[in-house]
Amino acid sequence: MTTIAAFDARLVRVPLTRPWASDVTSVGVIATHVARSDGAEGWGFSWTPQIGAEAVLAHLNHDIAPFAVGRPADAAELWDATWAHIHEAGGGGVTTIGLAGLDLAVWDAASRAAGTSITDHLGQVRSSVAAYGSGVNLHYSQEELLAQVQRWIDAGFEGVKIKVGKPDLAEDVARVGAVRDLLGPDRALMIDANQRWHLDRAAESIEALSAFDLAWIEEPLRADDLAGHTELAQRIDVPIAVGENLHTVHRFGDFLRAGAAQIVQPNIVRVGGITPFLRIASLAAEHRVPLHPHLLPELSGQLALTLPAVPGVAEPLAEDVEDAGFGALGALADPSPVTITEGRLSVVPHLGLGIRFR
Repeated sequence: MTTIAAFDARLVRVPLTRPWASDVTSVGVIATHVARSDGAEGWGFSWTPQIGAEAVLAHLNHDIAPFAVGRPADAAELWDATWAHIHEAGGGGVTTIGLAGLDLAVWDAASRAAGTSITDHLGQVRSSVAAYGSGVNLHYSQEELLAQVQRWIDAGFEGVKIKVGKPDLAEDVARVGAVRDLLGPDRALMIDANQRWHLDRAAESIEALSAFDLAWIEEPLRADDLAGHTELAQRIDVPIAVGENLHTVHRFGDFLRAGAAQIVQPNIVRVGGITPFLRIASLAAEHRVPLHPHLLPELSGQLALTLPAVPGVAEPLAEDVEDAGFGALGALADPSPVTITEGRLSVVPHLGLGIRFR
């Protein structure tokens, strides 16, 4: 039986080319490495933009690594056992973010040992997926915002996502209207409120902004407000997208059963890695709800290529945040495992996840 022989983690701060806010000039990556008893090695990571990276590192080194070493190197079996072990510290959040560092390294080792990429290891079902331009841009002036949207148009993206949630609704209306004018009628426009609104403000804002033919409104309310999202879904016509701040398959199930989400966006790291991500994807397929992975296109784009098609349900999209990809930021030891050309993401030859940090 192949077991985990060793596991280690280190913190890497990756500077951002374009700050996401005055106090967000880098993102925290906890790079992980696993060695198996058969000699195979794997590299993974945990990730948190600003808050909690040191806590995740401590959790990995103090709680997760000692538990994992000596156990079978089967990703699903190890994930379930480790999650049960650390659940005392919380069902999600720091626990699942930390667990992703182990899970991704175990999957990387498995696919490297098989001599394949993770897409081939899981089974690639499509050669490419559409990507959309995304940015952390609420602090941009309208002129800067439109310049960013123009860059996405020039790059061939057929959809873009911008931030909303200005204190004055009229400013949101002006900005979204200007972006729609620039995009024209044929490109998709998504908006993301990043949990800024309460229920009544969300309903009021979305009613005003729906005039601009929105593909979805993302995180209009606090992510843990299931009742609020359920009611909001009954009050608006724009599809609600949630998931980047939901941490377990159980919570995704709550939102889907309540009709509180018409689109789900699991972040592969925040949910705990590939193992739970695939379970969430199966749940979304059962509910016939589109799944568009959140951020991290070098990883989520690869997995999007492997998700089975669901008749009548939109195929997964990859989110490409401007100047935030690990490859673009110079954080990777190897070339990026994916490329985005004319608005479509595809893989380039590599082993495993293809993501090792300098």
